Amino acid sequence: MNRLIGRVWHALRGPLQRRVVWLAHAKFTAGVTGVVRDDAGRYLLLRHRLWSGSRPWGLPTGCARNGEDFRDTVVREVREETGLEVEVGALIRLRSGFELRMEVAYEATVVGGELEIDPLEVLEARWCTADELPEGLQESHRELIQGTMPTA
Repeated sequence: MNRLIGRVWHALRGPLQRRVVWLAHAKFTAGVTGVVRDDAGRYLLLRHRLWSGSRPWGLPTGCARNGEDFRDTVVREVREETGLEVEVGALIRLRSGFELRMEVAYEATVVGGELEIDPLEVLEARWCTADELPEGLQESHRELIQGTMPTA
């Protein structure tokens, strides 16, 4: 039986093999987060319109587009939500998340632009130190901030 499966697999070749693999595995949405800091080391937090009313605060976050490099997702999402330009740094999280979601997070530093929120997605933007984090902050984002705090 194993030989037969092997022969069938090799006979499928390229596109058909990829389709079988695609059908047999979970499909993930890639949620990408930027842990954005300014020159003073403060974190950019947003009160998101479309998030839960009990946990509306979080870091700039969005879904990667098909084929998009995750670093480019951070740059695009921060620009779309806040008007700010960022330079993306180190990957700090890559894991499976809620249901069929993959969570990706990068450090990022503001390098330009003017803070102007997109009112469709964001109700408020605030620069905070790690000691000033607002109530209603997503716990996973609190963990990201605490994990990236600069050491003295």
